[in-house]
Amino acid sequence: MGDLILVRHGETEWSVSGQHTSWTDLPLTQHGEEQAKSLAPLLSGRTYALTLTSPLARAIRTADLAGLTGAGTDPDLHEWDYGAYEGVTTVDIHRTRPNWNLWLHGVPPGPAGHPGESPAEVGARADRVLAKVDAALANRTGDVVLVAHAHFLRVLTARRLGLPPSDGRLFQLATGAVSRLSTEHGRPVIAEWNRMA
Repeated sequence: MGDLILVRHGETEWSVSGQHTSWTDLPLTQHGEEQAKSLAPLLSGRTYALTLTSPLARAIRTADLAGLTGAGTDPDLHEWDYGAYEGVTTVDIHRTRPNWNLWLHGVPPGPAGHPGESPAEVGARADRVLAKVDAALANRTGDVVLVAHAHFLRVLTARRLGLPPSDGRLFQLATGAVSRLSTEHGRPVIAEWNRMA
């Protein structure tokens, strides 16, 4: 059975400033573009049974620059909907909610079309993606690579390991990083985490 390769998109202005970025479709910074290009050697030399990206430009651009051709987009790979906290930093949120924790409390509703998501709702999307991953890996024709966003990929990792969505808090994920989930004795494991070129 192949491996599941996770790629977090390259740096954006808001990833530098620490602002929660879900639906705001920011481009990569120049450094983010360089990060994405530097991933090509880490991702080449493998056969991919399935390549999917988030529908957001920062993920699609990262995939392109990293040499992942023919990627499809999947709306379930979208970043956590931060609701009213879109564009807001954790430091700013703590000024009015000092004990707030995304992984435990979720977010308040935002503007129309962005009600925010709870950890369980993000986990349900991750489970749908993992069902597609498992179907592709079952064909034994290669690995699967997903290009998406930090919080979503952290939840997906927790779910892959049989943990609740809120345990995604245990996995820090840098911009422009590659991680690999594999199996050992038939059980999911982390084979590599947060690797950068």
